[in-house]
Amino acid sequence: MFDTNMKKLNEVSKPVLDFIEEIKEKTKDHNKWGDIFENVFTNTLETTVKRYEDGDTYVLTGDIPAMWLRDSTAQVRPYLVLANKDKDMADMIKGLVNKQFKFIQHDPYANAFNETFNGAGHQKDNTDLTDLIWERKYEIDSLAYPMQLAYLYYKNTNDSSVFNEEYVKGVKEILRVWTIEQDHKNSSYKFERDTWRLEDTLTHDGYGSPVAYTGMTWSAFNPSDDACKYHYLVPSNMFAVVVLKYLEEVSKDILKDDELYQEARKLREEIDKGIQEFGIVEHKGKKIYAYEVDGLGNYSLKDDPNVPSLLAASYLGYCDFDDEIYQNTREFILSKDNPYYYEGEVAKGCGSSHTPVDYIWPIALSIQGLTDPSKENKKELLDILVRTDGDTLMMHESFNVNNHHLYTREWFSWANMMFCELLLDYLDIKVKI
Repeated sequence: MFDTNMKKLNEVSKPVLDFIEEIKEKTKDHNKWGDIFENVFTNTLETTVKRYEDGDTYVLTGDIPAMWLRDSTAQVRPYLVLANKDKDMADMIKGLVNKQFKFIQHDPYANAFNETFNGAGHQKDNTDLTDLIWERKYEIDSLAYPMQLAYLYYKNTNDSSVFNEEYVKGVKEILRVWTIEQDHKNSSYKFERDTWRLEDTLTHDGYGSPVAYTGMTWSAFNPSDDACKYHYLVPSNMFAVVVLKYLEEVSKDILKDDELYQEARKLREEIDKGIQEFGIVEHKGKKIYAYEVDGLGNYSLKDDPNVPSLLAASYLGYCDFDDEIYQNTREFILSKDNPYYYEGEVAKGCGSSHTPVDYIWPIALSIQGLTDPSKENKKELLDILVRTDGDTLMMHESFNVNNHHLYTREWFSWANMMFCELLLDYLDIKVKI
């Protein structure tokens, strides 16, 4: 296992150090904002990023010695604001995109990968594993995030060379899998784990609970790496719609590939139609988005604090903040009607079945701020985040709403970088989309 005292892999460059000083100067009137930003903005670069001579980049999730396709994207996203003026930073991010699409070609159903073919991770799971795979929990967002990062890299650097052969092969695999999983009975994917924790395995001999065709694409697990109850995960399908729209633009304007464009467009329209027809339900007389549905009439009303989430729908670009159904959904999520919304003496916000009762997630607090146009509300959330760091100058996976010294995961790079993105957003320093 890795820890926060591990040997630094990298030295922080002068452009990064200059940028940190700029942020600290801009936040000098806010207690701890700049201190935490400096600590975590450098920590991710120093301790999780590994670069290779061939140009590829491998990014550890933090306290687990593996790379998640999802986490690695979120971990570097705030660095995109520097990519247009720091070539080394741009090369690091581009190298990660390349590595991600190589991993996707290796197995599009895997969510986390080892650095080498070392056989580490969950090798006893009943699924098709290789020594390169740390874990093979299939999640839509694991494929959506690399598509997002490639597109955002291009938008922030104007460097279209990121859409190379590895990218094209990878997105074709993604389209193939998402199309197959529109009708899961055509899929060979299964997953079982010998465990007491039911969230870590699939029912029905590893194939998951029954579903009917909706047009949406099936997911085994959600972004907490917990099993779906009903396997059409609405926020992840929203994310798929967004990145498929990116792929349409790239295919048409850069790759000049009409076949790829048409395939992406068709799939996007089918998934979006499924969300609108099956993913919207009524709660207390208002239309809201369900978290999961099965196409058979069953659905769950909740949200998960990871991203993609229903709360993050406007952040991801699926809808506008002022969209009526999103606003209704947001009202539900940030209320006690949401079974995982907790209030306490030090904070209130969204938790998860993945963590204990009364524990809320800094990622969800960051998303709450990133999706709110109010500067005052963003400031309030930043103040809560720095006040509940457990006196570590770091964000954590979750913390207790009555005692922020009780938290899960000492070192969680994704949460750290979500704090950075919210702070930058407050300062009107935004990733171009």
